[in-house]
Amino acid sequence: MDPYAMTTGVLRNPDFLRFLSSHVANELGANISRVALPLVAVLVLHAGPAEVGVLSSLQTAAFLLIGLPTGVWVDRMRKRRVMMVSDLVKFVLLGSIPAAAALDVLTIEMMFAVALLAGVSQVFNDVADQTYLPHLVSTPQLSDGNAKLEVVRSGAFLAGPGVGGALVQLVGAPRTIVATAIGALASVFLLLAIRAPDKPPADAEHGPLLRGIREGLSYVWRDRLLRAFVATSGINNLCVSGVLGLSVLFLAQTVRLSPGAVGVLLMSGGIGGVLGGLTGGWLARKLGSARATWLAILIGAPAGLLLPMTQADWRVVCFAVTSIMISWAATMSNVGQTTYRQTVTPDHLLGRVNASVRFVTWGVMPLGALVGGLVAQQIGVREALWLLMICRVAAFVPLLFSPLPHARDYTDLQAKT
Repeated sequence: MDPYAMTTGVLRNPDFLRFLSSHVANELGANISRVALPLVAVLVLHAGPAEVGVLSSLQTAAFLLIGLPTGVWVDRMRKRRVMMVSDLVKFVLLGSIPAAAALDVLTIEMMFAVALLAGVSQVFNDVADQTYLPHLVSTPQLSDGNAKLEVVRSGAFLAGPGVGGALVQLVGAPRTIVATAIGALASVFLLLAIRAPDKPPADAEHGPLLRGIREGLSYVWRDRLLRAFVATSGINNLCVSGVLGLSVLFLAQTVRLSPGAVGVLLMSGGIGGVLGGLTGGWLARKLGSARATWLAILIGAPAGLLLPMTQADWRVVCFAVTSIMISWAATMSNVGQTTYRQTVTPDHLLGRVNASVRFVTWGVMPLGALVGGLVAQQIGVREALWLLMICRVAAFVPLLFSPLPHARDYTDLQAKT
């Protein structure tokens, strides 16, 4: 690594800039596809609600299906190579949709297969992504680097659907998929331009798969702070996914807002994510990386109680404030948690640890959406939102009994194995 880059801001590291640019291309394309894929199914194949629901679920099902073994496999491979192959696979898969549509051979079953396989590819990309960053930047730059990556993710989440909708309007849904495929291909070339060597895997021993999975889960369980982070994130994601599942119904039928107003309010969370990414590195330097994470959790926890107060008058701002604050706190927390894992986890275990954390914390999200819907059916939508947000406030309790409140920086903490 260039010694100059170790003593200056992370944006002066040319390899990190290439890595960041690959994220811009990849994340924007992925978020455009969130709109474009369902629209292809609806406009070209005339799919019904059930088929669109299956298509959407298949896009995110891969983490539950292969999340844990992916961590083992990534630990045994070169990380940049994994990301490049993943992007090439997505390029081919997504490119097949407009080609099939042009030849009039596109079917809903083909779209299901593409959605599932592209999701599998994305799982490998995500695990390798978080495992690769410590190879590019120095330890003091990790928090700032993660914050910059969160800005890209949040910005793409905010802008992608709008760009996707505009492209569908201009060129049609199948051709819009071409843009997502091109984004994946551009990411390959940007990763290829990184000059730092793609280090060989630290875990050279190809032992049994189940043993590798167990080692990742065991490491997370033995570390007090990792264990507390997983518990807090799991409870938070469970509640927030229930809220997200009810948000459109709440705003459209309970609050009785227009579709345009609903769309604007649902986009407000992206603003909070961008703000979290922009302020994450600065707050970590000023307060300490551990303190910045703790501050975000304490501020973000009670903010959710505003959301059920939303009404079709000036109180509509309650929904926007809640969305912005929750997204800001989540981004700050993600930056902190990722930085801690990258700081204390041995390199040969980092892929498994990242995959184990994501498997648990993301695996509860479909359950949260289901529970939220069932509770709302019994007690009402607004009442269900109150219950979910009150439970979310309690999510930070596991961290009270962890080392986090007593530390300034993550480098002060040693993993207890």
